[in-house]
Amino acid sequence: KGNLMSRYMSARFASLEAYVPGEQPQDKKYVKLNTNESPFPPSPQVIAAVNREQVGRLNLYPDPECRRLCSKLAACYQVKEENVFLANGSDDVLNFECMAFCDSARPVGFPDISYGFYPVYARLHNIPAREIPLREGFVLAAEDYCGLGCNIVLANPNAPSGRAIPVEDVEKILRTNPDHVVVVDEAYVDFGAESCRRLLDHYDNLLVCMTFSKSRSMAGGRLGFALGSRELIEDLNKLKFSTNPYSINRLTIVAAEAALDSQDYYLQNCRTIAENRSYTVEKLARLGFTTIPSQANFIFTRCSKLSGGTLYQKLKERGVLVRYWNKPALKDYVRVTIGSKEQMDVLLNQVQAILEEG
Repeated sequence: KGNLMSRYMSARFASLEAYVPGEQPQDKKYVKLNTNESPFPPSPQVIAAVNREQVGRLNLYPDPECRRLCSKLAACYQVKEENVFLANGSDDVLNFECMAFCDSARPVGFPDISYGFYPVYARLHNIPAREIPLREGFVLAAEDYCGLGCNIVLANPNAPSGRAIPVEDVEKILRTNPDHVVVVDEAYVDFGAESCRRLLDHYDNLLVCMTFSKSRSMAGGRLGFALGSRELIEDLNKLKFSTNPYSINRLTIVAAEAALDSQDYYLQNCRTIAENRSYTVEKLARLGFTTIPSQANFIFTRCSKLSGGTLYQKLKERGVLVRYWNKPALKDYVRVTIGSKEQMDVLLNQVQAILEEG
């Protein structure tokens, strides 16, 4: 889907290959562990906030500046309101970042194995891209980015491995690329990694990209944000207000405000997911699996007894969805979202049954 071109489409997009999201089959009910969604609903405060009164106001445009939400985010992350940028999901944030800071004369560098949207955006905006190979074991080495001489985008923790690098390594990259923007995509940081946002006071070329989709259970709400210097945020807002200033809808705004008032609820959910992650890794190890150390809400795992593609297909037949990429470096692995304890037990029982089948 999305890779065909009609006779009406601009020729500049003729070779564009669209990002392929995780499948969302509707043929039956699945245990869905393929798109890194939270297994928990939004907090009770969020559900109460999205009420009849708010729905009744959908005839009115939302605040394009999201001033109250911006103020709450600034307080939450101990920055000024001028350091916060809001958009329709973190993918939208990343798109604006590519538009604002990269072009044919200003390339971008990112890991060769990472979030699949990075190369898509580079092709979409005709940005020369440098794909930096990961080291053995899907390790991102900071020295490979020091003095790279171009803009840089890093997911930390990275995907699909779940590996994270320490803040000190991010600082090395920032310090050695002072004239280029370094974007750190922290979509999964709340599940055990350390955020690099404490570096914002020291590096005006740092942008930290975050989302409400994962730890705050709002994947369907579509809200992302970036933290950065006033100058970088102004650049992003200029593009946002030149395209769609009302991109964040009224219900998402009130839901996000309530989510920020529910921090204890979400922190407990993150702790539970981390516990379920450890539990799942341990149980899979007993079944002969090798798992990349993860600090995200997913794991990247393989078993010498069967291929990643076979495991993916057999689990799907049994009603369990995981993510699989048929690419040379990834084909032995599947990525498994960490869900509830009950969901993980279903996965583990089905994996054991598949292995017993031979």
